[in-house]
Amino acid sequence: MGEYSESNRPIRFSDEVAESLNAGAPVVALESTIIAHGLPHPRNLETAHAIEEAVRSGGAVPATVALLDGVLRVGLDSADFHRLATSDDVVKVSLRDIGWVLAAGRPGATTVAATLFAAHRAGIRVFATGGIGGVHRGESGDVSADLTALGTIPVAVVCAG
Repeated sequence: MGEYSESNRPIRFSDEVAESLNAGAPVVALESTIIAHGLPHPRNLETAHAIEEAVRSGGAVPATVALLDGVLRVGLDSADFHRLATSDDVVKVSLRDIGWVLAAGRPGATTVAATLFAAHRAGIRVFATGGIGGVHRGESGDVSADLTALGTIPVAVVCAG
């Protein structure tokens, strides 16, 4: 496996995530929609930190994924978490949105589908989440991109619900 760095991947890794991937240590991808859109502040920030701590207590390194300043980020720092938790302009990013959000330089919180894509591109083999989108009732034809991503992106998913 090659080095994980900005020079050979269009992804910016936190130092901790890059070092863990290079060493072959366990890394768990986490979505960021819960931070920006799932819970009110400050509960969103507290929950994000608790989730990362749960991953650490299990012996792995957490890699929360987001789009910030035109870059796909894998592993966030406290300023990134605060920005996602308190900004009103954070886009909810699914697979179809990655390109335009990156091109526009908008801040984006990743859904399950977008996080699965990022995890696979980053070489992360496990993703944990609290829930997965499904099919809405009725005849709206609204089927979450999460379902397609689950069936086509080779990353193991651990889900609470």
